[in-house]
Amino acid sequence: MSVRFNLVLSDDLNREIDKAAEESETNKSEILRKALQLYLVAREGKREKLKLGLVDPQTGQLKTEIVGL
Repeated sequence: MSVRFNLVLSDDLNREIDKAAEESETNKSEILRKALQLYLVAREGKREKLKLGLVDPQTGQLKTEIVGL
């Protein structure tokens, strides 16, 4: 089963999503589905006392911790 919903975005965010969709050769719906999946994974990790971040694959060093999700 699928669910449809309406979403209001700022002009800036809409432009960024359009740009991401074009760069990844996909559409806005797919970008938003992936974003929601990432949010849900981050939320589950937070429940398990884990942190979300960006790691340099060469060094394994944490470059950016993502907070506020």
